[in-house]
Amino acid sequence: MSAYIQDLTVNWGESDPFGLVYYAREVAWFNEIEHELFRQIGHPINKMISEDRSAFVMGEIQFRFVGPAAYGDRVQCKLTLIEVRDKTVHWQCDAVNLDSDQEICNGTATRVYAEIMPDGNLRSRRIPDDIRALLNQFKEKGA
Repeated sequence: MSAYIQDLTVNWGESDPFGLVYYAREVAWFNEIEHELFRQIGHPINKMISEDRSAFVMGEIQFRFVGPAAYGDRVQCKLTLIEVRDKTVHWQCDAVNLDSDQEICNGTATRVYAEIMPDGNLRSRRIPDDIRALLNQFKEKGA
């Protein structure tokens, strides 16, 4: 496997009447898909928090709007692992409109593995080896 792919349908209110998808919705699509990826590999976010007091939090995002997607359109979102560093995971994010076969958006997202401290603050920490090994299956072949 070289990417995690999930299809979705554009909901009412996720884009304007011209099919311009709202930036916050693009980010939310990939956030939700990443959470599902972690659930699929046996590390759901709620389990990480309750058992290890740690989770992946957003470090940096950069998305670029490319083409439209309107209410009811089918979209394919793809997360491809760029790299896993000591405390961060770096994703390539791509979305394609399955109805028109046009790209909707692309970009990158960096997640930081963080421990939730007793006072509620966060502190970055090393990504556990078991999670690191499971994530490597989503790396682009040949990369």
